[in-house]
Amino acid sequence: QGGRETNQVSDDYRYQDGNYEGYAPNDGYYRGGNEPAHEDDAQSDVTEGHDEDDEVYEGEYQGIPHPDDIKEKQKKRAPAVSDEYRDRADLMAERMEDEEQLAHQYENIIEECGHGRFQWTLFFVLGLALMADGVEVFVVGFVLPSAEKDMCLSSSNKGMLGLIVYLGMMVGAVTLGGLADKLGRKKCLIISLAINAAFAFLSSFVQGYGFFLFCRLISGLGIGGSLPIVFAYFSEFLSREKRGEHLSWLCMFWMIGGIFASAMAWSIIPHYGWGFSMGTNYHFHSWRVFVLVCSLPCIASLVALKFMPESPRFLLEIGKHDEAWMILKQVHDTNMRAKGEPERVFTVSYIKTPKQVDEFIEIQSSTGTWYQRWLVRITTTFKQVWDNVLYCLTAQYRMNTLMLAVVWFTMALSYYGLIVWFPDMIRYLQEEAYESRVKIFDEEEVSHFTFNFTLENQIHRNGEYRNDKFIGMKFKEVRFEDSLFEECYFEDVTSSETFFENCTIISTVFYNTDLYEHKFINCRLINSTFLKEKEGCHLDFEEDNDFLIYLVSFLGSLSVLPGNIISALLMDKIGRIKMIGGSMLISAVCCFFLFFGNSESAMIGWQCLFCGASIAAWNALDVITVELYPTDKRATAFGILNGLCKFGAILGNSIFASFVGITKAVPILLASSALVGGGLLALRLPETREQVLM
Repeated sequence: QGGRETNQVSDDYRYQDGNYEGYAPNDGYYRGGNEPAHEDDAQSDVTEGHDEDDEVYEGEYQGIPHPDDIKEKQKKRAPAVSDEYRDRADLMAERMEDEEQLAHQYENIIEECGHGRFQWTLFFVLGLALMADGVEVFVVGFVLPSAEKDMCLSSSNKGMLGLIVYLGMMVGAVTLGGLADKLGRKKCLIISLAINAAFAFLSSFVQGYGFFLFCRLISGLGIGGSLPIVFAYFSEFLSREKRGEHLSWLCMFWMIGGIFASAMAWSIIPHYGWGFSMGTNYHFHSWRVFVLVCSLPCIASLVALKFMPESPRFLLEIGKHDEAWMILKQVHDTNMRAKGEPERVFTVSYIKTPKQVDEFIEIQSSTGTWYQRWLVRITTTFKQVWDNVLYCLTAQYRMNTLMLAVVWFTMALSYYGLIVWFPDMIRYLQEEAYESRVKIFDEEEVSHFTFNFTLENQIHRNGEYRNDKFIGMKFKEVRFEDSLFEECYFEDVTSSETFFENCTIISTVFYNTDLYEHKFINCRLINSTFLKEKEGCHLDFEEDNDFLIYLVSFLGSLSVLPGNIISALLMDKIGRIKMIGGSMLISAVCCFFLFFGNSESAMIGWQCLFCGASIAAWNALDVITVELYPTDKRATAFGILNGLCKFGAILGNSIFASFVGITKAVPILLASSALVGGGLLALRLPETREQVLM
């Protein structure tokens, strides 16, 4: 009977395993495959690795497997045959189990690769991309004073130009962030930076307001998509112990971008002569040179990124084991050579890859036309992106996503709102001081006099000007009220904020001036002639630019340096949650001090304090958003939340700017309330400091 059981087991093994390898006939000798037996190989291959105390199955010496081993092999083989008949929920459960195993194995592999030359190289390449994002935020604000004169922009057009960049960033973050989880980090980051570089470069040359607006919109779309990809990309090369600190160091490049933009604006824009003209309609002024220079960080990052590999964590998620292994070996060897240990061997031979559930069916070239094939590919990809977006709102992630959304939004509403409000308030204080120095002239009578100098910040009431000439002069903030101009001559006159109200103008000639119809309010023009009006806006930019605005932005960017250093050093010690909550609550307290900002220097000081206190919350938000979501949803979730952040920036800019010169209470109370609410809610988020990247 015992013999029959043994034969039955061996028959099961032969047929269910699909071959005869390892099968031993009952002649008392072991034949393991076709290899010849060696006398000095005293220990059987089958029993190799067993300790003396291990329990040995008696048939093991004959090459007959244990029945438990047979069941295990059957269990492993069965799913491969029947995947198409299994429920999707079962496949997803198996994939989740595989991802958890991969997360822990990948963490060990990254620790074996070490942190060295490779990560630092990638740090600077991605830092340039983040620097380009910081530059983009400041560019429009710096060029507006010059662009509005060069393009004759109205107040509504100026406001649209300021908001259009954030609108592009919002769309780009959601779209390109989602694509990065399907097409790859490196590929989508290259697309993002290429879009930004091309349209930023183009925007410096276009002359019309509409085309310039379009270029800045698409440029913002490109750079908006880079932010979620940069953090997802870099985090997947960092071990758990290094992740919080080095992602915080990476955030410093956003500050460097702000400093770079401020310094370039300060050194380039005031030099109005740095440009050229082609005829009378094409002018390339200094502010366009500034826009051109600001595209350099993006171009540099784009070039350097060509030499960097794709994220191996992403490749493992889509089943590309060999490519991921080669990249990880490259990381290991690069770091070991830099440490002076080139002999260290990469010991990993196999990495767990999750079960592939979503299949992208490649269309054959003979199927349909080329645009039909591309249409199917595009619609399939965007459907997968949309599924990822919905996945972030499933029961497993819904609460975390909603809480993070509120924290991102409140932080953006208060931060970006105040960042715009500070320069506007400083400008308002300057205007108040300027108006207080106005000179008023009443009932003056001037005849047969030639004005060939600049009139500035003056009000002329009830004056009479007869047979006077105004030649080659400039009016700046000049107002004529209830005055008479009779037989006067205006030639080559430029003006800014200059108006004639309730004036009577008789037999007067205007030649080559920019005194257009809208500058004459309720005036009577009798026998007066307008010849060859000036086209465009013509002002001396060198005198008109306000250096203080550049200084404010420069100091505001520089003030976040201490906060960046502190957050980087403490991120992995006190945790992400305490960093967000503490930073937002301290920033809320700083807002109340703004009630005492009644001078330019006080406003600059409180702005620096607010920016320095709030930067730690931004850094911790970036880190926790990366760590809370799995690899195949990471960039998508970051893109959604960053897009919501840009929507908060648009609202903040619009709301806070509308209260300049009216009241300080509403912006301050709104910002502080948002920060307190967001900070308290952030304390309910899960801590991710000890968590491996899923």
